[in-house]
This record gives sequence, structure tokens and C-alpha cells, in this order.
Amino acid sequence: MDLLPALQASPGFLMFACALLGLAVGSFLNVVVHRLPKMMEAQWHSDCAELAGKEPEPAAKYNLWTPRSACPKCGHSITAMENVPVISWLALGGKCSACKTPISARYPLVELLTGALSVAVAWRFGYSAAMIAALLLAWALVALTFIDLDTQLLPDDITLPLLWMGLLVNTAGTFTDLRSAVLGAAAGYLLLWCVYWGFRLLTGKEGMGFGDFKLLAAIGAWFGWQVIPLVVLVSAGAGAVIGGLAIAFSGKGRDVRIPFGPYLAVGGLVALFAGRALVTAYLGFWPS
Repeated sequence: MDLLPALQASPGFLMFACALLGLAVGSFLNVVVHRLPKMMEAQWHSDCAELAGKEPEPAAKYNLWTPRSACPKCGHSITAMENVPVISWLALGGKCSACKTPISARYPLVELLTGALSVAVAWRFGYSAAMIAALLLAWALVALTFIDLDTQLLPDDITLPLLWMGLLVNTAGTFTDLRSAVLGAAAGYLLLWCVYWGFRLLTGKEGMGFGDFKLLAAIGAWFGWQVIPLVVLVSAGAGAVIGGLAIAFSGKGRDVRIPFGPYLAVGGLVALFAGRALVTAYLGFWPS
């Protein structure tokens, strides 16, 4: 019996492989979450200087790959052995090996979350093109969640490719038909756009950012207009509960700003794993 076909027929092997892949990707997502907003800020400063007719200040090369990750306190470069997902953090006791500055527990948590979602995707979709697409979506939602938590930004560099990817994936009807995907993208954007302007006209304040529109549009492109009410309901419910607790414990009253992107990401994951089943169970049929 050939080993490779036997492994390919084993769901356990697939989930194990996706767990390892997810942990590695989670380590990279920590870099994305930390560096992408800084890269965006540097680009904004450069663009503003050009618009003002000034020469942009020269800056050291800084992207997702360069320079190597280092301790922000002492500058110690992270070695390969210190960059093994989860295990390195545990082995180091959650501290820099050089200066003993604490390393945030969020780093291994992002890795574990990405690994767990990757296993769930492998379990849900098995060996298929849908699994590969779903992995990319889940990883992007993890990155967007933590970037929004840190900066209250949802970068176009992630949301717009995610939108177009959803439309392309569904040209083959992977998650929904193309017509539903196009309508979903339009409905997702326009729904939150209307909410934004309604809130602004009533209160004179901005209730959410344009990145939220694009993220819901992307989710609509992936799963169709049919799941938009479900995603909004889940997102609003999660936001009300968690956001209410955050306001209560922050001591800042209603002035505290709550990013909506993480809750949209939760809604998107619900749509990924059970959107069609939940909509069908509620309506008794799948709208077309």
C-alpha cells in the first residue's frame, strides 16, 4: 500500500498538516499585524510630503520581510530557534533571551488561533479547492481582526484583494453562484454605507470606518447576499455584548471607540462554517 494515497485519505493527517501550517502562518500574521500599519503610515507621510511639494525624507527599508524581527527594547535579532510558533515563547518563558523584557502572550495566542481555525477548515472542507480558499479567508480575517484592535484600521491591502478573491472563487460556484456573490458584495457595502450616513446625519459623528463597508462587501462576495443579514446580526450581537463589557470596564463611558472589524470577522467565520445551513434552517429554503 502506497503511503501517500493512504495519508491523503486520512482526515487526521490533513488536520495535523493544516495545524502545523496554521501555526507557521500565525507567526507570519503577527508580523503582518505589527508591520503593515507602520508601512501604511510611512506611505501616508510620503504621499503628504509629495502633495506639499516636499521631498520625502529618506527612510530605511521596511516591509514584511526586512528588517529581521528584533526585540523592541534591546534590538536583539530573533533567531530561527527563537521563532518557532508557540514552542519558542514557552521555552523562553515569555521573555526576550537577551534583556528579559516580557514578550506579549498575544503572539502565541494568534498562532494558536490561526492553527485552530486551519484545523476547523480542514475538518469542514476536506481535500478540496474550497479548503484552500477557506484557509486564505480565515487567515485574512485573523490579520484584519488584530490590526483593527490595535489601530482601528482595516487596510485596503487586505480587504480589497479579499473582495476580488471572493468573486473569483465563486466563478466556479465554490461557495455560492457568481450572481449572488456580486449582489452580496454590493449589498454588504451599501448596507453599512447607509448605516454610516444615517448615523452621521442623526448625530454628527462617524459611527464606523469605510474599511467596515469593504470587509462586509468582501464577505458578501464570498458567500452571497443571502448571508448578509446573518453576518450583520452575529456581528451586531457580538459587538453589543463584548463592546458593552469593554465600555463598562474601561471607565471611559460611551466615549470609548469600539472597532467593528473583529465582530464582522466573527460573522464571516460563522458564514464560512455554517452560513448556508443557518439561513436554510431559519427560512426553510435557500434564497436564489
